[in-house]
Amino acid sequence: MREINNVIGCRYFKWGYWVVEQFHEDCNITLKSAYNTKGDYIGNPRFAYFLCKKKGIIPVKAKRTHNVCSIGFNPENKKWYGWSHRAINGFSIGDIVKKGDCCNEPGVTEEYLKEHPEADISLPVGFIAKTEEDCKRMAIAFAESVS
Repeated sequence: MREINNVIGCRYFKWGYWVVEQFHEDCNITLKSAYNTKGDYIGNPRFAYFLCKKKGIIPVKAKRTHNVCSIGFNPENKKWYGWSHRAINGFSIGDIVKKGDCCNEPGVTEEYLKEHPEADISLPVGFIAKTEEDCKRMAIAFAESVS
C-alpha cells in the first residue's frame, strides 16, 4: 500500500476497499478517500461503496502510470467494467463493438492523435470479445473515452 500522509483514521470494508480520513493542512480540511487493497485511489467512499458493494467490482488502475482506478472486474458475473465520473459500463465475452460505441471512440482530439498515435486505444467496429482479456480491453477503451 502506498504511503498516505496526515492520516486521522482508517477503516477496512469487507467489500475490498479502505477508507482513509486525512487532514490537509494547506487548506485546513479533512477529507475521506477510498483505496483498493493495493493502495490505489478509487474515489470518495460513496463511489467505492457503489462499485465494490453494489456492483461487486474489484477496482484496479487501467495502467500502472494512472493515479485513479477506472476499470475493474466482477468475478460473479465475469464482466470487466470501465468508468469515469460520467458513465459506467460492463463488458462480457461475446460483446461486439458497434459504430458509435464509446469504446470505438479514442477519447482524445484528432490533433493530439496526429502527434501521439499510440494514445489511440479505441477498438474497431466489429471487434468481438472472445476472452476476458478482450473484455478488459473494452473496459479500458470505454474508460478512456468517457474520462
